Formats: sequence, structure tokens, C-alpha cells
Amino acid sequence: MRLLVLGGTGFVGGATVTEAVRRGWSVTVFNRGLHGTVPPGVHRLRGDRTAPDGLTALAGGEWDLLVDTWDGAPRAAGDAARALVDAVGHYVYVSSGSVYADPAAAGLDEDSPVVDADPDSVDGDYPQLKSGAERAVREVFGQRALVARAGLILGPGEDIGRLPWWLRRVERGGDVLAPGPAGLPVQYIDVRDLAGWMLDAGARRVGGTFNTIGRRAQTTMGELLDACVAVTGADARLCWTDPAPILAAGVQPWSDLPIWLPIGHPYRGLLERDVTRVFAAGLTCRPVAETVEDTWRWLREVGTVPPRAGRPDRGSIGLAPEREAAVLTG
Repeated sequence: MRLLVLGGTGFVGGATVTEAVRRGWSVTVFNRGLHGTVPPGVHRLRGDRTAPDGLTALAGGEWDLLVDTWDGAPRAAGDAARALVDAVGHYVYVSSGSVYADPAAAGLDEDSPVVDADPDSVDGDYPQLKSGAERAVREVFGQRALVARAGLILGPGEDIGRLPWWLRRVERGGDVLAPGPAGLPVQYIDVRDLAGWMLDAGARRVGGTFNTIGRRAQTTMGELLDACVAVTGADARLCWTDPAPILAAGVQPWSDLPIWLPIGHPYRGLLERDVTRVFAAGLTCRPVAETVEDTWRWLREVGTVPPRAGRPDRGSIGLAPEREAAVLTG
């Protein structure tokens, strides 16, 4: 199988390249060559897809499958699709659950309304960029396009730092502010499961749109944080706290306390999406303990969360120690 990855050195792109190499596929990556490395044997083409003639390096190539992780201007996604429509058999676009229109109610499926977006736009916020790029790719490839609407992605290589923050916080030990309830479901996907399913489905020429994320109750906040305590071996005590005093102290779910979205939060529905279609199409997910253990092993090897390859920083993640202490003592 001949695979082309547009990007290929970031979190999802890197996991996709690694999995394809493991399968013995012929892999080519196309990027600016400014960030990251690729495994031995991977052919690296350089170019800037946003520049005039920036796709020239791809001319004359042929691939069975393409995976595109682009989250920039939809016009650039459309330009790439048009340039490669005769050179690529199937196009997989990595999108996001963020494309769904507000309010993010529980049970969102692939036919739920999405934000209005122009496939020819050159700017917009993140939901508009992803939604517009979905449209741009579909307009060119039709049923030869697979749109994978991922959600919370965890696992080794994470370049945002949500699970790594929890691991480092638990490693410090002591009383840890654990946002309750412990049984709150967390819907996520391990990046390796995402990559494997995209390659499997793409190789089978599966078209259409899929909520590519685990089941709604794949794990809970309690199971996730217990796994962090177990793998770090830290002397940490999880202090489970009701959402009300946490929110009253101005602590922000998702950013101050990563991964946590309490019941009633405006975006809670993004972690309660319907996944009937993707599991019928063969998605399988590993247990949370494996994701946490492998992320901890990787984090100790690299030391710190890497910068996001070719993408702007999304801001700081995690609660400052003094703010955590204030909530715990308050």
C-alpha cells in the first residue's frame, strides 16, 4: 500500500506514519521540513501548501491512500484535493467534533448540524476551519473521501499536554484536586487506535463521515486518574471534589483541569457523541490503563511535551499549584 501523509510529524500524523511503517507500507510525507523527524525508510517531500506552486513536489506521484491532518485554511485543503484527485485513490481527512453547531447536545451523530463554513475560506476559527476543509475535500473526492471526526485524542506523542499534565501533577504527589464525580464518563480515543482505524478504513475505500472516538463510557475520570497514580507510583491522594466549588473558584474545565467537562457544561455533548457508525466500521479501542502507561513511558523518555508541529500554541494547560491549593483548602 502506498500512503501519502500531508504533515506526518505532529501528533496524529506521526502516529499514522509510524503505524503504516509497522505494516510495511510505502510511506511518503509532505511538509515544510521545519519540524520533527520521520522513521527510517519514509520518503520526505518538502513544500508549503499555502504558497503559490507549493504543491509542486507532489507532481508525478501516485498513492493508494492519503491522510491529511490539516487544520488551516479550507482553501488550502481544497487546493491539495484538486491537485491530487487523479494521483490518489482515497482521501482521509482528519477532522474534529468541534465542527458540530452549538448547542453540543448529547448523542450527536454524523448527521447533526455543523457550523456554517466556506470551503474557499482563508481564515476562521477552529470549528469553521475544520468544517470548511471537510466540505472542500468532499467537493473534490466525493465518496472517495473519508472524514474522521476525532475528539479528545490521548496517547504517546500528545502535543497539547492534557494527559501529560495529569501525569506530572500526580507525580508531584500530595493532595491532588480531582474534579468529580469520579464516575464521570470520559469519551476519547488513543491516537494509535485512531491511526489504525483510518488506515484500515482507507485501505478498504470506506467513504463518508464518522465520529472517530471511543464509546461514551469508555473510561471515567476516576479510572483515568487512578491509572495515573498507578503508573507513576507517586505518593498522591486524589481528593474528589464536587464541580460546584471548583467552578465557583473560577477554575476552567478542559484548560485548567484538562480532560474534565462536567455535566451541564456547554460542550459536554462533545464527549457524549454517538459512535454507532464507526464501531460498525471496525473501530476497536485499547483500555485506558494501556494508554496511560504508554504515555507515561513516552513522557519520561522525551522529558517534556513537544511543540505542535507547524501549528500555533493553544495556550497553557493545567492549574497552577497555588490555585489548586486554594480550592482544596477552601
